Amino acid sequence: MHPDTYLNKVLIGSQEGSMQLWNISTKKRLYEFKGWNSGICSCVSSPALDVVAVGCADGTIHVHNIRYDEEVVTFRHSSRGTVTALSFSTGGQPLLASGGSSGVISIWNLEKKRLQSVIREAHESSIISLHFFADEPVLMSSSADNSIKMWIFDTSDGDPRLLRFRSGHSAPPLCVRFYANGRHILSAGQDRAFRLFSVIQDQQSRELSQGHISKRAKKLRMKEEELKLKPVIAFDCAEIRERDWCNVVTCHMDTEQAYVWRLQNFVLGEHILRPCPENPTAVKACTISACGNFAVLGTAGGWIERFNLQSGISRGSYLDMSKRGAHDGEVVGVACDSTNTLMISAGYHGDIKIWDFKGCELKSRWDIGCAVVKIVYNRLNGLLATVTDDLVIRLYDVVALRMVRKFEGHTDRITDLCFSEDGKWLLSSSMDGSLRIWDVVLSRQIDAIHVDVSVTALSLSPNMDVLATTHVDQNGIYLWVNQSIFSGASNVGSFASGKEIVNVMLPSTSSMEGYQIEDSEEPTVDNTVSKDALVSATFIKQIPELVTLSLLPKSQWQSLINLDIIKVRNKPIEPPKKPEKAPFFLPSIPSLSGEILFTPSEANGYNDAKGKEVEKNERKFVMPPSLFLQLLQSSAEMKNFSAFTDYIKGLSPSALDMELRMLQIIDDENLQELDRKPEMISIELLLDYFICEISYKNNFEFMQAVIWLFLKIHGETIRCHSKLQYKAKKLLEIQSNVWHKIDTLFQRTRCMVTFLSNSQF
Repeated sequence: MHPDTYLNKVLIGSQEGSMQLWNISTKKRLYEFKGWNSGICSCVSSPALDVVAVGCADGTIHVHNIRYDEEVVTFRHSSRGTVTALSFSTGGQPLLASGGSSGVISIWNLEKKRLQSVIREAHESSIISLHFFADEPVLMSSSADNSIKMWIFDTSDGDPRLLRFRSGHSAPPLCVRFYANGRHILSAGQDRAFRLFSVIQDQQSRELSQGHISKRAKKLRMKEEELKLKPVIAFDCAEIRERDWCNVVTCHMDTEQAYVWRLQNFVLGEHILRPCPENPTAVKACTISACGNFAVLGTAGGWIERFNLQSGISRGSYLDMSKRGAHDGEVVGVACDSTNTLMISAGYHGDIKIWDFKGCELKSRWDIGCAVVKIVYNRLNGLLATVTDDLVIRLYDVVALRMVRKFEGHTDRITDLCFSEDGKWLLSSSMDGSLRIWDVVLSRQIDAIHVDVSVTALSLSPNMDVLATTHVDQNGIYLWVNQSIFSGASNVGSFASGKEIVNVMLPSTSSMEGYQIEDSEEPTVDNTVSKDALVSATFIKQIPELVTLSLLPKSQWQSLINLDIIKVRNKPIEPPKKPEKAPFFLPSIPSLSGEILFTPSEANGYNDAKGKEVEKNERKFVMPPSLFLQLLQSSAEMKNFSAFTDYIKGLSPSALDMELRMLQIIDDENLQELDRKPEMISIELLLDYFICEISYKNNFEFMQAVIWLFLKIHGETIRCHSKLQYKAKKLLEIQSNVWHKIDTLFQRTRCMVTFLSNSQF
């Protein structure tokens, strides 16, 4: 810890109880303090000079003067464990907040030298850090339970109250799934919590209520975690009946019943589903029908039963006449089709059975030949993906009753499977650290990545733009972006061949970890971006009969058209008034590069107006061309304007307007002299650039705005010179042809939409 006003000096505390003052510049120990015969766990500087607070492992807090090596005051709260965090308040009452390993926060009054208040069960785990806001009665606390809370001291008795908080899973999640069209994520973890995370706004994230857990825990003097339901091992949800009744069903570890949840109210439902009450066994699999009315449960004893979600009443069991239940062993998965016609179930011993959903009768079955670990069914294409002990993924057509695809590549246990919304992709993860993407139509692997921490669960959003993953011993949910959507490449050949596995490091939550892996991540990211950029550049020019938009914000290119209106609107009502006293800053003159150029002293007033004009002209010709002109000239020589386009797309509307106005020809000169001026050459190059871009149909809406601004500024110059008129006519011809084709497409689409909207089917 660095004490305030102690230059190049730090305090170092050890677990043996000693504390030393070191000079980090000379690398010498300056002083060793007496110590307190207990390990030092935390240390913080106070607003008063030379005073620090030291927290020890025996639960004592020592407020110590390090200049005189004297004890100021000592606080003890040994019943609350080790002191792991300390913080001084800087405004209002002189307070000291201390956090312990038991999750309790104590507030000490330094003026009265006594305990003022205690926040019991502030966190469920050890306090990591505490921090008082400067000159505010607000305390922030973070804990190992993956939560951060804000406490405010605004009550009459001075006790703090919880103002707001953010929290996540305190143990690694086991299941994850997108919900509400990809806006939310449902997750269940080993901490016995069932949570709803918002991908868009974190304020909407919350834990689903399991009843009055807090009141019961205080009454029974138990931890809240002990009263919660056991960890969720599988769940399913249906959005269609969210407003009517419970729409989520969960299976819990070693639990003989399944629970239903109502996401509209974020609470546990009133019904408990108990399959086979005569011979109860743990529920292992569950699914909700496409209509949202029924839940199908499979147990460890091979029993499959259907329940009505609205009433919680059993609506029939699926029985194989040759056996006592549906399967001999554990049911590892159940699924329903999109029309409530078929129900698919899989047993651990490798038998797949197709049932009549309403009649509960067995229609067909087949045996895979090895133990089944997991199944995933896609209702759109009717394909069933199975994972077996031989590390092979097999796809079956449940209507044709035959295997249609077989994917091999994983070298360790497969942890999870996920279909894309359209059923064309299948994503799989394994304990070997790999995450593979399979193309179902082409029957090949199209991409694969390797992470340093194995993936335990995954889910792809319905829009196929975001992938959510959970990892071994990681409390967070990691989100991955689909590059194929945000880049121009849409052909399968642009992806990895499948044999090349890209190594990817997980984002770090510590600054030290990020510093260590920064160098290793840089080349991988650069190579990926450059490859996508090349693919995108070649792909965009090959779009037939269509135009490509720039994907810039609408305000950026619209501001080019309305720049004059914006300047008039933003013009100050009154001119700035000159201060009565001149400032002490040196006078400076503006420059294009933004650098400050100081004007020389003009105490000697012998410079006449003619000398100033000559100096101004010399400076004008000596000034080097801007980056705008350099890129324009180099792109014209290479006949490739992609670099120049990227540059002007990154400019602000006012900066682009300034660059175009710098090319204005104001002086009246002869035509021969005008042809040699650099501004004239730049205007010709810009006309060539516009012709090239419009012919390629790239960045269409942005080019229209730039051409409008260019003609507004240089229209008079083009009108007076025949050479520029020829290029302007050529630009008009190309522009008219392109717009005629686009307008035709618009009219055809409009007619088709009008026809379909007026039709009655």
